[in-house]
Amino acid sequence: MVWGDPRPLAILLGSKMSPVRITDMRWSCWVRKNMLLLLTFSGVLFGVALGLALRAVGPDSTTILLISYPGELFIRMLKLMILPLIIASLISGSASLNAKINGYIVARTILYFMATSLLNATLGVLLVIAIHPGSPLAKQALTESLPTASNTTSTVNILDGFLDLGRNIFPENIFQASFQQVHTVYEENEVTRHNNITGVDAQITEIIRSVKYRAGTNTLGIIVFCLVFGTLLGSLGKKGAVVVDFFSIIDTVILKIVTGVMWLSPLGVASVIMSKILSVENLSTVMSNLGLFIVTVVVGVFIYQWIIQNFLYFIFTRRNPLHFYFSLLEPWVTSFATASTAATLPITFRCMNDKCGVDPRVTRFVLPIGATVNMDGTALFVSVGTIFIAQMNEVSLGIGEYSTIIVTATAASVASASVPSAALVLILIVLTSVNLPAEDVSLLFAIDWLVDRFRTTNNMLGDCYTAAIVEYWSQSELQAMDAETNAESFGDAEKAADLAPLVTGQHDVDPEALLHDPPVLLLKGGENGKVMGPVEILHVEMEIPPKENKTTTKI
Repeated sequence: MVWGDPRPLAILLGSKMSPVRITDMRWSCWVRKNMLLLLTFSGVLFGVALGLALRAVGPDSTTILLISYPGELFIRMLKLMILPLIIASLISGSASLNAKINGYIVARTILYFMATSLLNATLGVLLVIAIHPGSPLAKQALTESLPTASNTTSTVNILDGFLDLGRNIFPENIFQASFQQVHTVYEENEVTRHNNITGVDAQITEIIRSVKYRAGTNTLGIIVFCLVFGTLLGSLGKKGAVVVDFFSIIDTVILKIVTGVMWLSPLGVASVIMSKILSVENLSTVMSNLGLFIVTVVVGVFIYQWIIQNFLYFIFTRRNPLHFYFSLLEPWVTSFATASTAATLPITFRCMNDKCGVDPRVTRFVLPIGATVNMDGTALFVSVGTIFIAQMNEVSLGIGEYSTIIVTATAASVASASVPSAALVLILIVLTSVNLPAEDVSLLFAIDWLVDRFRTTNNMLGDCYTAAIVEYWSQSELQAMDAETNAESFGDAEKAADLAPLVTGQHDVDPEALLHDPPVLLLKGGENGKVMGPVEILHVEMEIPPKENKTTTKI
């Protein structure tokens, strides 16, 4: 058999062997490779179907709790991996690059995040104007069918969001940042004031602004600390190599744990979706009155994912965007189930490195930062929700108000936390900026559990596409650093070769054999430190000791 022979394998090996169907082999190989993805999608479909079927039975709260329990454990295991993964990946990633390249990557990442968030906010405004999902009749029906919330007073503003953002970037205690975040709250305080004119004491309620802590990992503060720590650690050279290797091994171990946890995703995803469907009250009423609003948000999400995002990826990288998109279906399903970009981070890391082939030095930067500050889907949802409330109240908006909504929604999405339903708080900020009734945001609580899942997939994919584009933009710096590293390694090898003797007496080497069969040297260099090929040594200098003349005497 000659390599490259076009004849079928069955003809070459004999007529008794049946021909091999290449298409069947490829299909079975694809199924084995994507078995986890297929099982996870089956879990989503099973959860939706069974959840809708169980609503007719009307299970009690205890039954719903037991149904949701496997999903709760699955999400808790994913969240357990977030903090060690961020710390290990960021420190090892930033230590592998120099400070200049780190600065370039961070600057490009933040600028692209801001541009895509602004683009999503603009897309949301255009869609909600074109579809016009809001109407006064829908508001009246929702107000009558849904329980009215207490008077919602909007005391948050965009200034508090950015001030809290700065406080979280620079935490005062790195250990406290592991489980608490800083946020601004407004509290009512009863104050007694004496009127000098009337001489009567009056009770006055004052609104006092204060900074407090709330439960939740301060991911942004940990990211900044790890970036600085890793960059300085990499500058130490060989002195810090042991610490860099330590965090690299932790990163590898965490990803292996995530791979094992992901085999529980079919059961966990089905459990989460079933519990959410069963816990919603008045599902038919909500869907009939807010269905057009849901359609507007979902259409905007998929227009950005399928058209705009893939178009930008092709323009900037000149690569096939469909292959990249379908390689991220596994984290897409996980982000849809968990409704949290941070909880999906371990799966996103694994797919970006293994399936998409993006440089780990870039993904270790972009993905943790994106899970905190990049909220493309949130910017789209906030702009749609704000104008939807204006349409329900029959408030006409002008170009100035639309521009204010776009800018405010973009800015608010940057300052939002990566937790479920954070966008509802951000809508209050935007509503206040254009003088719309803030209490109407409570009408969106009934469908936020569903819309939040779609916009979270937008956030997750935005992080992944940004990482791929930033890697393409940073190719020259990464290649220059690879060349520098290879040159240093080659210099160390040459120095070691000069210091080592050519032939030592500790090995059984025949000096005469070296003259007849010269050794072959493999030079390491080129792209990514690959072996360039064998190089024959043509000239060998050595000293061969003379043979001892042994004489024998006969007795």
